Amino acid sequence: MADQDDKDLDTNQESLTFLDGQTPNGPYIHKIGVPPKPDLLKEFKTTVKETFFPDDPLRSFKDQPRSRKIILSAQAIFPIFEWGRSYNITKFRGDLIAGLTIASLCIPQDIGYSKLAYLKPQYGLYSSFVPPLIYAFMGSSRDIAIGPVAVVSLLLGTLVRSEFNPDTEPDEYLRLIFTATFFAGITQATLGILRLGFLIDFLSHAAVVGFMGGAAITIALQQLKGFLGISTKHFTKETDVISVMKSIFKSAHHGWNWQTIVIGTSFLAFLLVAKYIGKKNKKLFWVPAIAPLISVILSTFFVYITHANNEGVAIVGKIDKRINPPSLDKIYFSGDNLLKGFRIGIEAGMIALTEAVAIGRTFASMKDYQVDGNKEMVALGTMNVIGSMTSCYVATGSFSRSAVNYMAGCQTAVSNIVMSIVVLLTVKFLTPLFKYTPNAILSSIIISAVIGLIDIDAAILIWKIDKFDFVACLGAFLGVVFKSVETGLLIAVAISFAKILLQVTRPRTAILGKIPMTSVYRNIGQYPEANKIPGVLIVRVDSAIYFSNSNYIKERILRWLTEEEEKLKATYQPRIQFLIVELSPVTDIDTSGIHAFEELYRSLQKRDVQLVLANPGQQVLDKLYASGFPDLIGENKIFLTVADAVHTCSPKLDHEV
Repeated sequence: MADQDDKDLDTNQESLTFLDGQTPNGPYIHKIGVPPKPDLLKEFKTTVKETFFPDDPLRSFKDQPRSRKIILSAQAIFPIFEWGRSYNITKFRGDLIAGLTIASLCIPQDIGYSKLAYLKPQYGLYSSFVPPLIYAFMGSSRDIAIGPVAVVSLLLGTLVRSEFNPDTEPDEYLRLIFTATFFAGITQATLGILRLGFLIDFLSHAAVVGFMGGAAITIALQQLKGFLGISTKHFTKETDVISVMKSIFKSAHHGWNWQTIVIGTSFLAFLLVAKYIGKKNKKLFWVPAIAPLISVILSTFFVYITHANNEGVAIVGKIDKRINPPSLDKIYFSGDNLLKGFRIGIEAGMIALTEAVAIGRTFASMKDYQVDGNKEMVALGTMNVIGSMTSCYVATGSFSRSAVNYMAGCQTAVSNIVMSIVVLLTVKFLTPLFKYTPNAILSSIIISAVIGLIDIDAAILIWKIDKFDFVACLGAFLGVVFKSVETGLLIAVAISFAKILLQVTRPRTAILGKIPMTSVYRNIGQYPEANKIPGVLIVRVDSAIYFSNSNYIKERILRWLTEEEEKLKATYQPRIQFLIVELSPVTDIDTSGIHAFEELYRSLQKRDVQLVLANPGQQVLDKLYASGFPDLIGENKIFLTVADAVHTCSPKLDHEV
């Protein structure tokens, strides 16, 4: 038997020397394609294009006259010039109804969200006037509704409050709010102009789910102050659940107001019932949309006729009746506060951007149209920069309002213009009517709105699909709830990056076997019926090979080989003579990866095992030939498929069809 094995080995060696594609007495084996010498400039252009311009934004400009290019440029910056040409009365009817509907929802929400940011009510209304108008001209989403949102309001208020006290330093606080808004817009617009929109994808969906859920609970807990009638001096400035609960129970004996609790509880129940009705019957979407405004009207009327404000029920008070005053002179452009505003603006801007792009993509997929992510970033950034100069704070896409906008039948961004006009009329003529609006009703509106941010079904699905993703979700959630919104955001980003690093530095590898009655080779862990080939070990690498993982891949392959040899030795089977590395999943390789393969080759030589490569892609093959690696192992040891490699290395194999 030993003599026969030696004879077969000699046959194997001979079969590897055939380069014309034909092995003796065997099927045709296709020769691997030797790549032409790469054009460095062309390769660089392709890489830059795929990285920054994957959507080829200039394709519509090709072969167009100068006048047409000017028109296309205007349409690229202001999409309203493109879809506006086909606008008609039918579309306007849908936009008018949708705009009026979301206006009825946004007005009470804006007043409430401004309190989350520790601002006067008018600033919330201002932020639903100017930014939506700008977005309507520059945005590419037809369904997104622009304005302040709960999470960003809380984040912005928490971060700025850590620098200035809004009660004792109102002017400095307001100036830093506008400064942060300005830099939030600059951050968003810069990402869009430089085509760096892919950066927001580094915050994973799981981390966002956890962050939003934690923020929703934090926001709801913060509303207990207004819901229970606790005065500001008896309520903690911290946002974590432990501090808030301690503050609530300490003030139970002297700080709670029963009239406030009755108002808040009654209308919260009304809002939740309205939301349930709208969820059960999609045709009644207008019920939860108009419920907040009805709550404000009824509660305001009740407080006014009963003089409940004299019994300790806190009210909104006077709201300025003027249109957005200019605020450019209030933005810090020098000093330490500039840096503070820059830091806070980046954080708030990225969260706002992530939420808006996610909402835009969601509704675009439902209506089967495309949203240009980079245009969205430029539009959002521009509206926030202009907003910071017109007394607005960070605005973005609101999911609740966008959902109502969608269900109300909006056709274009004109619904945002309608909403802006309604808000303008409200600020100009109706704000005195909100003087007696109880704070408790605003707390009830916010609580009912943020409940939808807690997506338990998504968390359960994340647990089922990917446990590491669930760790990211849970980490972000716990960070927000038990520490702060900023800590939760940092944990979300850190865990998202940790997952990327783990997947890059510790890629999966697998041993392949032959599926019976086929020439297909698959992972034996996934297909237990797959048969290993005597004398041959086939390993697949499921990742690009870079400096960060090349050493691990080399060591893992050698460990596979050692483990397999020990098993064979224990069962007195023939040793491994060929190691085939399947490279089809390997999209790229760098110099460290090639160096690792050279070390692997030398290690295998010492074990008297031959290294064979199967199905390397063009990018990988280009670099292998550039490094001279095929000359090291022999060009006749690189094959088009695993089946070709196995047939050549193991001619004894009985090929099945």
